[in-house]
Amino acid sequence: MSTPRSYRQSAQQAIAIQREAIDALTERIDERFDRACDTIIACRGRVVVTGMGKSGHIGKKIAATLASTGTPAFFVHPGEASHGDLGMITGQDVVLAISNSGNTSEVLTILPLIKRMGAPLISMTGNPASTLAREAVANLDISVPQEACPLGLAPTSSTTATLVMGDALAVSLLEARGFSAEDFALSHPGGSLGRRLLLRVDDIMHTGERIPRVSPDTRLSGALLEISRKGLGMTTIVDDDDHLIGIFTDGDLRRTLDRNVDVHTTPIADVMTRNGRTIGREQLAAEALNIMDDIRINALPVTDQHNVLVGAINMHDLLRAGVL
Repeated sequence: MSTPRSYRQSAQQAIAIQREAIDALTERIDERFDRACDTIIACRGRVVVTGMGKSGHIGKKIAATLASTGTPAFFVHPGEASHGDLGMITGQDVVLAISNSGNTSEVLTILPLIKRMGAPLISMTGNPASTLAREAVANLDISVPQEACPLGLAPTSSTTATLVMGDALAVSLLEARGFSAEDFALSHPGGSLGRRLLLRVDDIMHTGERIPRVSPDTRLSGALLEISRKGLGMTTIVDDDDHLIGIFTDGDLRRTLDRNVDVHTTPIADVMTRNGRTIGREQLAAEALNIMDDIRINALPVTDQHNVLVGAINMHDLLRAGVL
């Protein structure tokens, strides 16, 4: 009967076997890997990934990783390809076929048609002498000494090696293309990275009557009412032409009250913070977050190049936008 200790031993053994399989890949990054990368870089179409069973599951992930890192790619099931989906592949594409044995019948069935199209074939196999490996312009060796499964049946180490080789290919292509974080964000506009790299202050700032603002001669009590009405935890102080003169925050209020200042008679100009930090509307919302974190504030005025107040943004706006 199994015990917690035997569970852990089995898990540690499985991890050790798979780690060895990954380590063995390093020496296989050779001229064949270079040829595979060159073939994909030269591709005028897309990378079409195909594979059966567990290789197919891994292939879907590899296709998704390629597509999100600057190499247009999609997955085609080899069985479905024989029944019409082969029309998704053109001679401008590169086919990346995955098979541990290298002799998967569903994959081999479509090879002659791929060849007839003129689409270059790259393979990932565990058998460099297999039909699939021989037919490829480059075969990436994903063979493993043993599966982590003690029965030697369930694809474990072999699928891990395939996944890592696919990631290595995607990363190499990413760097070769000069693919940037901004490029990545364009493919992930709904993700947190996309929001951090694409969302600008202008997209989420408060404008018009929603901006808290008072004149320099406004009494402190009036400024507090403006802070309360607008709900941003601060108010800006502007001149008659809307040029920013200063800012007054909740933190400034606490410090002011410690000085026993009369809120009913003191002009806001006497207690406001001058030359405070601002941000431009065209800057990234993530930059606003960095400024707030650096100087420990919760809101920022937004100004144009002439120091005219055009908006306001606070930490809650960034939170609602998913920048945090």
